[in-house]
Amino acid sequence: LVGGELKGMTKMLADGRQHAQDRLMEEAGSKGADAVVAFRFDTSELGGTWTEICAYGTAVRARKRM
Repeated sequence: LVGGELKGMTKMLADGRQHAQDRLMEEAGSKGADAVVAFRFDTSELGGTWTEICAYGTAVRARKRM
């Protein structure tokens, strides 16, 4: 193994980010929100083998300005 992209790891991380984003949107929707602003990802390593991916932001109800 000499450099290069680990495609399996890249896919797992992309899937993890998508899962975290989906969970955030579901939670926001359950509270009556229809949008999330200031959206961010945060990651941390747990031990040497796990990566935690968190998605967070502010759930809002958008409305048309009069």
